Amino acid sequence: MNYYLDCIKSKYCCFAGRARRKEYWMFALVNFVITLILGVIDQMATGGILQLVYGLAVLLPGLGVSVRRLHDIGKSGWWLLLGLFPIVGPIVLLVFVCLDGKPGTNEYGPNPKGA
Repeated sequence: MNYYLDCIKSKYCCFAGRARRKEYWMFALVNFVITLILGVIDQMATGGILQLVYGLAVLLPGLGVSVRRLHDIGKSGWWLLLGLFPIVGPIVLLVFVCLDGKPGTNEYGPNPKGA
């Protein structure tokens, strides 16, 4: 939960630097759970507005953590556009976000693991 809050509060629209796998996946997990809960509430009460508002609120933090995750493996954030290609693009991006980050400092900053 701490990684999620960090992405929302202090790195809301931050595309610079690097993000560990743990930061990316914890953000994705908490985001998924919140979306599921809001989906259930929307089905019972509001007609879908809660998920829409939440989705817009986490759009920039989600893009930011994704770009920083790509930076950690030495790729540009523009690689996110690969997700626009059906089937192959999302699979390649999934492989990228699962890769371990480059050790030491790269062109995007120091290693977030501290190694």
